Amino acid sequence: MKSKTLIYLLLATIACLLVACHSNPVPRPRGYYRIDLPEKHYKNLVQHYPFSFLYPEYAVISKYKGSTIPGENTENWLNIDFPRFRAHLYLTYKPVEESLGKLIEDSHAFVYKHIVKADAINQEEFISPETSVFGVLFDIKGNTATALQFYITDSVSNFLRGALYFDCEPNRDSLAPLVDFLREDIEVLMESFTWI
Repeated sequence: MKSKTLIYLLLATIACLLVACHSNPVPRPRGYYRIDLPEKHYKNLVQHYPFSFLYPEYAVISKYKGSTIPGENTENWLNIDFPRFRAHLYLTYKPVEESLGKLIEDSHAFVYKHIVKADAINQEEFISPETSVFGVLFDIKGNTATALQFYITDSVSNFLRGALYFDCEPNRDSLAPLVDFLREDIEVLMESFTWI
């Protein structure tokens, strides 16, 4: 009789444990797709522009095909497309004809248009007196249309502005790995930049 009681007690304990272990399901937090990033290898821009720089092998250079502004020379405008990431770096070149200060001011205005959605705007200066390259890289934090913008000038006659855009709704959390990855490429572009 003791063994029967022991078996009933053991079965009752197991039944209690099985019932006690049952819990309500909890939804998992939203996740993002894993992004496999390629190795970095660079090549030199060999097309006929008044400048040269290094750009990644996984990027494609294309001529600007957007709408033209009356009186605006878009001959030396180009795009660096990153098809794998659905990203585009739009580069606009302008010869300094009137005021370099106005071009720099316009670049700052383009950046600070995003202040409404931006959490912060950081800027980093690039200075290379040997190659006459002076510029600023803007890192725009938050869910903004563009995450990175920059400009480069020789302080006399040339000015280039760049802006990185993605073909998707801005979400800083999901785009952060790509923004960091492409920021390195933009830094290489700025560091290797030369006027021709």
